[in-house]
Amino acid sequence: MYFFSFFFFVIQNGFNWESSNKGGWYNLLKNSIPNLANAGITHVWLPPPSQSIAPQGYMPGRLYDLDASKYGSKDELKSLIAALHEKGIKALADIVINHRTAEKQDGRGIWCIFEGGTPDGRLDWGPSFICKDDTAYSDGTGNPDSGEDFGGAPDIDHVNPQVQKELSEWMNWLKTEIGFDGWRFDFVKGYASSITKVYMEQTKPDFAVGENWNSLSYGDGGKPNPNQDAHRNALVDWIQAAGGAVTAFDFTTKGILQAAVEGELWRLKDSNGKPPGLIGIKPENAVTFIDNHDTGSTQKLWPFPSDKVIQGYAYILTHPGTPSIFYDHLFDWGLKDEISKLTAISTFPTIRSRNGINTQSIVNILASDADLYVAGIDDKIIMKIGPKTDLGSLVPSNFEVAASGKDYTVWEKK
Repeated sequence: MYFFSFFFFVIQNGFNWESSNKGGWYNLLKNSIPNLANAGITHVWLPPPSQSIAPQGYMPGRLYDLDASKYGSKDELKSLIAALHEKGIKALADIVINHRTAEKQDGRGIWCIFEGGTPDGRLDWGPSFICKDDTAYSDGTGNPDSGEDFGGAPDIDHVNPQVQKELSEWMNWLKTEIGFDGWRFDFVKGYASSITKVYMEQTKPDFAVGENWNSLSYGDGGKPNPNQDAHRNALVDWIQAAGGAVTAFDFTTKGILQAAVEGELWRLKDSNGKPPGLIGIKPENAVTFIDNHDTGSTQKLWPFPSDKVIQGYAYILTHPGTPSIFYDHLFDWGLKDEISKLTAISTFPTIRSRNGINTQSIVNILASDADLYVAGIDDKIIMKIGPKTDLGSLVPSNFEVAASGKDYTVWEKK
């Protein structure tokens, strides 16, 4: 393993679904760096940097062409990352490599001729670099797809050694030339987990996280089943098959937590008395989050209850794992009641770092009822979420309030 467990990392999802439409997003984000530093942010996840037929960057084509991005120019990106580094904040690139859009049509009239974005032949591919079972684009000579089909663009054959070599070279160029420190791998279900292991080994990022988004299991009434062990175990299987160094977004915790805050906080304890998400079994590889550009923002594919967001942050910012804060929650929720929540968010990283809460902190769940969840972390802090205010003797007299707001409180040992 070539990087170690992370103790005080707090990730910022540095964009939303509409950021590409703002004009000069890199420069706008650069102006927010003091606020990011004050909030305890250690890593910023930036949007896909390459030319893309979709403005958000998730349909990339000329991977080396960073001047065609709707977020800004290559030089503006380098300036942003340099400014982040000056504040001790590292930059994660959104790596979209499962699929790719073509530059030209071949003799069949199929869009399958790729251009890398350089004067030489790097990433200049043809139909043989497309998975053979992606019949809408492939010429049938590539390898079968090692993962799920994407559908919206040609699926790249990641079994091909040239693909692995040239994509690794491109990622290493993003590190050495642009300044990126690590990766957020998009749609990792699109290729075998062993392929992620290859890219990890060949690029050696400071930090990397994969988006392995699968549906929870649901019962009658559309609510998640109480036991989501199969869901989180699938994340563990992917992490281990990908080499064990990469982290994964903890979709299990998100799904359970956003159901739990709706009067079902009993969900936050598994049958072993531990947190029920990935953080309950492999917290050192879990990246927790409340929402991102897909689940929230204007897409709202799986949004956290908007009036309970601060409870969600009270949970993930005091619990093990590596927490990630969504841009919208930190900057864009401008109503008065939301401003107070956002102000409170900035206190949590301080509590987290001051008490050494880290990826492998120990959680002792003291109460997990419908209207109250109380947990001690490392015997240094106690937190509660839920509307119930009578905690009885759960909080010892040698603890004092460090932060509080609507339906949450955090205590520190005196």
